[in-house]
Amino acid sequence: MTHYQQQIKIQTRGKSFSKITSKVQAVVAESGIDTGLCTIFLRHTSASLVIQENADPDVLTDLANFFAKLVPEDGRSYIHSTEGPDDMPAHIRTALTKTSEQIPIGNRRLLLGTWQGIYLWEHRQRGHYREIVIHITGS
Repeated sequence: MTHYQQQIKIQTRGKSFSKITSKVQAVVAESGIDTGLCTIFLRHTSASLVIQENADPDVLTDLANFFAKLVPEDGRSYIHSTEGPDDMPAHIRTALTKTSEQIPIGNRRLLLGTWQGIYLWEHRQRGHYREIVIHITGS
């Protein structure tokens, strides 16, 4: 069993989805592992990782709109506001989604479905540098 680990940094543009599939795939290819499991972990509490539709951008727009209604940024609903009115809603959105994903690997490739992409979902209004740990296990 071989382990390979690499950290990458992604600059987000503020509340948006950043497609990171190719960056993760590059690390998988570099690892030399043919068959195994890729674990992706986001080291933050106000952004998340999602595997989602990669063909029609309307899906991502609808997700963002749904979460905006589900977790409003009204500045009145939360006690925690130290870092601004978007911070607590960002934490809630992260709690409702995920900070990690696991994807099988075969033939040195992520075994994602045809229409699946990996996205870093920034929940804050302004952009941030986000750190992602990619850990690959296999042979």
